[in-house]
Formats: sequence, structure tokens, C-alpha cells
Amino acid sequence: MIIIPAIDIYDKKAVRLYKGDYNQMTVYSEHPEDVAMHFKDCGAKEIHVVDLEGAKSGKPENAEIVESIIKKTGLKVEVGGGIRSEESIMRYIDAGASRVILGTAALSDRGFLSDCLAKFSEKIAVGVDIKDNTVASSGWTVKSGIDPFEFCSFLQDAGVKTVICTDISKDGAMGGTNLSLYKKLRELFSFDIIASGGVSTENDIFALEKTGIYGAIIGKAIYTGAIDIRKVLNKAI
Repeated sequence: MIIIPAIDIYDKKAVRLYKGDYNQMTVYSEHPEDVAMHFKDCGAKEIHVVDLEGAKSGKPENAEIVESIIKKTGLKVEVGGGIRSEESIMRYIDAGASRVILGTAALSDRGFLSDCLAKFSEKIAVGVDIKDNTVASSGWTVKSGIDPFEFCSFLQDAGVKTVICTDISKDGAMGGTNLSLYKKLRELFSFDIIASGGVSTENDIFALEKTGIYGAIIGKAIYTGAIDIRKVLNKAI
């Protein structure tokens, strides 16, 4: 299982939210590029970057910073947040992004998703963000009423290769991950599953690895020091 450190960007800063609440935002760095370089120095091979501002507005708001992270680190960078047009996808792919994550666009326009998969194949990942047992959109602010497992079934049929699944109730709460969710997803679907939200301890990492999922995103636990990212990236646990 690959460990993927996370950088969430708002107003050009590296931040974390508590359970997806934009009113409960903590700024951890004024320079997201420096955070990315630190992760590289610690041994990261991939980084997960989200333009939180873009997720709310519906268009990239911090694309220049994301592009700078890709260029400076030379790492695989998957990026999401406000990507709802082919132009936005092309911008990030041309900048060297390893994967572009569609969230709201995949949920609201399945034809658009199918077109993107046909054009960009494995470069397209889909974010399935779960809030109160429904898929959330628009930067986690809107509950769609769509069942997460039904949506995942559609994604598999459509040919999606990678799904990043977040339990919003766990995100930034430092209370552990939704292990039963990822076990069920792993049993039902063949696409690569990346777990996000609530990875707070080394034990969470061990437990997720046992499910056989592809990867785990770690955010707040790194910034608070609850998880030693250098240690886990170098398998010293």
C-alpha cells in the first residue's frame, strides 16, 4: 500500500479542515511548495493536492501553486478541486500531474466523465466523498442523495481505474479511519482504492494495508506530528 501525503490549498496556503468545515480551517504553512519539498525529502513518491478554494468555486483557484509543486518536486502529483472542464484537466496534465481527480463533475455529468475517460484514460481519477451516507459535492458542501456504492458501481462500469474515497465525518477529526467502508469497497470493486480521512495513527495504516487497498492519504496526522511521515514512508514501522 502506498502512503500519499496530502496538501490542501486555500488562499495560497497549506491548510486542513475539520470534517470538511470551511469555518474550522487551520493554516499550517504559508508556502505549500515548501511542504511538498519536505514530503519529498522524507521519501514521498506521490503527493495528493486539493485546491479547496477551487472545490467551492467550481474552477481552479490555486493552479499556479499546484503547477509549481509539480515542477519543483518532480514527484507524481494527483490533483483535485474545481476541475469541471476539459480545459482545466488539460492544464494540469500538461503541467505534469499524474492524475486529475474529478468529483462534482463526475457526479453531476456522467457523460462528461465518460468523455474524459475516453480521452485521458488512467489519468482520470474520481473522488467519492461521503457525508451522511450520501455522496457530497461542491467542496463537500452539498449532499447529492446518491448512494456511494451505487455510484461506485457506475464508476467501475465506466472504466474508472482509481477512486479516492473520503469519509468526511472522519476527515481531520483524528479519530481513526472508516475501516469497514474500505473493506467493503475492496470486496465489491476492482478499481484501485485510495482511502482518505481519519488516518491518525500507525495502527490505522496497518489496518488499511490489511484490506488490500491501493493507497492511503494522510493529512492532519502529519501536520500535528501524530504520524512520523518519514518513518512510515520508509516502512520503519
